[in-house]
Order: sequence, then C-alpha cells, then structure tokens
Amino acid sequence: MNGDPPSFDPNEITDLKSARGLLAQLQTLITALTGLITELRESLAAKDAENAELKRLVFGQKSERASGYRTSTGKRKGSPLTPDEEEERRAAAQRKRKKNREERAAKLEEERVLHPAPTTCPACKSTGPFTELPSDISSEIEYITERLMHLTHVMEKKLCSCGHIFSAPAPQRVTEGCHYGSGLHAYAVVSKCADSMPLNRISKRFARAGLHMSRSTLTDLFHRTAEMLDPIHKRLLELVAASTYVNADETSQPVMDEKKCRRGYIWTFITAGIIAYVFSASRSGKTPVKLLEGTTGKLQVDGYTGYNDVCVPDGRERVGCIAHCRRYFHKARDKCPEEADHCIGVIRELYQVEYDAAERNVLGTEAHRLMRKLRDGPLLEQWKSWLEEKKGEHTPKSPMGKAIRYTLNQWKYVTRFLEDPKLRLDNNVSEAALRIIALGRDNFRWVGHDDSGENLAILQTIVATCVANDVNPQEYIADVLLRVQTHPDSKIDELLPMNWRPVA
Repeated sequence: MNGDPPSFDPNEITDLKSARGLLAQLQTLITALTGLITELRESLAAKDAENAELKRLVFGQKSERASGYRTSTGKRKGSPLTPDEEEERRAAAQRKRKKNREERAAKLEEERVLHPAPTTCPACKSTGPFTELPSDISSEIEYITERLMHLTHVMEKKLCSCGHIFSAPAPQRVTEGCHYGSGLHAYAVVSKCADSMPLNRISKRFARAGLHMSRSTLTDLFHRTAEMLDPIHKRLLELVAASTYVNADETSQPVMDEKKCRRGYIWTFITAGIIAYVFSASRSGKTPVKLLEGTTGKLQVDGYTGYNDVCVPDGRERVGCIAHCRRYFHKARDKCPEEADHCIGVIRELYQVEYDAAERNVLGTEAHRLMRKLRDGPLLEQWKSWLEEKKGEHTPKSPMGKAIRYTLNQWKYVTRFLEDPKLRLDNNVSEAALRIIALGRDNFRWVGHDDSGENLAILQTIVATCVANDVNPQEYIADVLLRVQTHPDSKIDELLPMNWRPVA
C-alpha cells in the first residue's frame, strides 16, 4: 500500500454536509484498508510458499523418503514392539554388529603383537619353571599413520670372467624421468576422486608428512595418471554401450577457462559393475548419442529430452523414473495435501512390492514379474484414471497440475517395469553416482579447462568402478599404472577393475 490512509476528526461534524464528507472519507478509508489487507495476505502467501520450497531444498532428501512400509507379515515398520520383539531386535542387531566387525577385521592385514608374561610369579615370587597355558587373545582395529618414503633402488652389477658386465633391471617407473612412484599417483587420485579433496589440501597433507609438493605439480601428476588410464576408460565405455540395460543422468560441472567461468556437464552411464562418467561442454543430446547411438536395449533416465535421439524405434527403449513423479507430488503437498498424499501413497505401494520381493529373495525373477503384474497392474490402472479425472481441476502451472501432467506424459516410460522384473522403478542409482561429482564440485569448485573435465571423468570412472567391485582403488591404480604401459591392447580386459588381479 502506497501512502497513509486518510484521517478524520469527529469534532469537525457540524452539519449534514460535513457528515456526508465524513462518510465519504470513511468509505475511502475502508477501501484503502481492504486493499492493504489483500496485499498483506498475498505477501504472506508468497512468503509461505518460499519458506516451504526452502524447507524442501534443505530437508527434502529425508522428508521425501517413503515411510510406513509394511512387512510381509502386515506389520507396519515403526509401530510399537512388544517386550519380546524388542529383545529379539536388540539381539539380532548385536549379532549383526558382531558379524560386520568380524568381516571388516578379516579383510585387514593382521599383525600379532606378543605381550610376554612376567618372568616372576606375582604371588610367590618364583622364577619357575612354569607350565605354558593357552594365551589370552584380544583384538582391535588400529590406524597406523600413513608414511611417505624415499625409496632408493640399488641394482647390483657384476663382472663375468668373460668380461661381460650385467646388472639387475631397473624398476619400472610411471614415466621416464618421473620422480614420484605409482603409489603416490594413486594416493593423490583417490584423495581427489573418492574423498573429494581439492589439490591444495592434498598438497598440505603431503607437507605435514614432510613432502613439499606444489599444487601445479599435483595437477601435472593428476593429468598424467588420467592419460595413462584412458584405455581402461574407453574400454569401460564400450562395455556400457554393449549393455542391454543402462541408467544415465547428468549434472553441471563449472569450467574456469581463460578467467571466465562457464557451465560444463558430467554424465554418468551405469550398467552392471560399471559406473562410467563422461565430460561434455554442453548439455545437448550429443553426448548420449556419441556413446549409445546404434545400440539397443533399455535406457532408464528422467524426463530430460536430451536422451530422445537414442530412444528411437531402432535404438534404445526409454524407461522412466517413478521417483521423479513422487518429487513433483511432494512439491504439491502444501497446496493440495490430500491429493498429493494419495499419489505418494500409491507410489509407496509400488515400492512395497519391491520390498516384499526382496524379502522373498525373488528380485529380477519371473515370480517378481508376477507380483508386479498382480499387485501393481490394477493399482496403476486405477491411479491413471484418477489422474485423468483430476487433470482438469488444476491449472498446468500449479504444483499439482505440473505433477499430474508430468506423470501422465511419462506414463508409458514409468510403467515399463511391469513386464521386465530386471528393471528398477527409479533411476536413483544414477543420481547416487552423481553425488560424488556434486560433492567434488562443492569442494574444488571448477576444472581449469575441457581437458581437465575429461581427465576428471576418466579418473572418477576408474575409482567408482573399483568401489562398485569391492576393489581398493589405491592398490588398483598403483598397480595398473605400471602394467598398462606394456600390456597388450588385445588383453586390456584383464586390467579392468572387475577382472583385476594384483601381481603375485
């Protein structure tokens, strides 16, 4: 409201004319106040919507999680337990913790530390002889501070009586003239790609250990490693393209090129045992086309049109993501809570079928397909009819209108899981794979140029695929960096993370 509302003085009322003037002032005042109230209400509604969106952005990952799944026995998770059930739950949790602790310890190198018993009996002061009994055993997992070492290689040289001089071969280096070993290369790569550490922090960590290495030297080391492992990356992309089921997604990656920051993108393409990344200067569909053009099978993505050129009749069959539908309905809860909760409940029931299939250990089997057909099929038919009915009640740009229209537009894609039990309901595996990219983006902000983005994608692929196959990425990179130089191209599959075996 602009300006102050008009005012009046009751003492000025002296005749009919002044009374009429006063009435006119009062009417003007009422109009002004009504307008002010309307403006305040609109402002308050806008603030409420803004606050709701901010809460979703901050707390959405947790608040959007489905809750209240029922077990196969019909008991809702989170409901109160009986004392016996609570005791069994505690006992089961304790057994699980013990098992996990033993499994973790079994994977670690064991070192036995002998603690000798006193040579004199504490009770009678006797010096023996004593009878040996089985030792007491206790164990713990300890962390030994990582060490940087200066390795000096001494190659023996000998002179034969025939006059021939021979010596032990020199150890292989990462590159000729390189003064840093493969283990140090691997440590720097894993620190950045797995732990999301910027190179300047890695440099500080080295400095604390006694090695002063500049950020530029670390940058050269990082790029050198990517160039040498590029054949591994290319082969992994070939295997992704040959797969019949691929999940894909993309996220932004800023590029600081010639003091001007622009937006690049890192794409992820996932199949069984492989998490691959590709860098591109734009978000156009050229990247998925370059990798997947001419291939067939399923491609599970969100609603982004950049994948349209590979999802064609003679190419990939598009599979949608039900989790994206759920997010739209979650955004609509503030305005249409009952309708949004109804849709979220339907999606929850779809995931309940997956939960039950997992409990019965039938995921991906014919039994799983029948469960989906019998339980999800009728549910989805009813839901689609409901969505079509409600479509006309909400404007296209309203939160509920957007949710309904997005779901209906994606319907044939998000329901393809009904006939193929190997298909997931959502594309969450791709989004999970991009979280490490987002975390790195938050920590080291940008890459210096497009080549840096490509090298980052190469090394992220190597590290992520190692992790997906329970391979220690640091041990893998340290070993393969030396072997890939002389390894035959025709046998490159032997060096892939899922096939890798360290040299005995």
